[in-house]
Amino acid sequence: MPGELFHPEIENVTLAQVLAALDDPMRLRIVKVLVHDPDTGERTCTSFRLPVGKSTLTHHFRILREAGLIRQVDRGNSRKAQLRREDIDRRFPGLLALVLAEGTAPETDPAD
Repeated sequence: MPGELFHPEIENVTLAQVLAALDDPMRLRIVKVLVHDPDTGERTCTSFRLPVGKSTLTHHFRILREAGLIRQVDRGNSRKAQLRREDIDRRFPGLLALVLAEGTAPETDPAD
């Protein structure tokens, strides 16, 4: 289908890709917000209200998606992101817990 987003099979995701994606503070913040989301863990990309332009925001989400950390789907005129938590936990057991232990919660979730 044209325009469909690439999501790697979890078996093809490497630890180096995941760590490189999480090395950026904005991307780490996105992942932390998704982990702590009280509802479905699925949010529109603009709901994060990050202090960056649209093209930079798109870049950050693309890096996370191509590293296998998130899944993105188009919902009408918006795009939603969801953490691939089960996949990541299966591929790299304990990794998310270790990474997220660095800080107990997202810096602040601007949506609150």
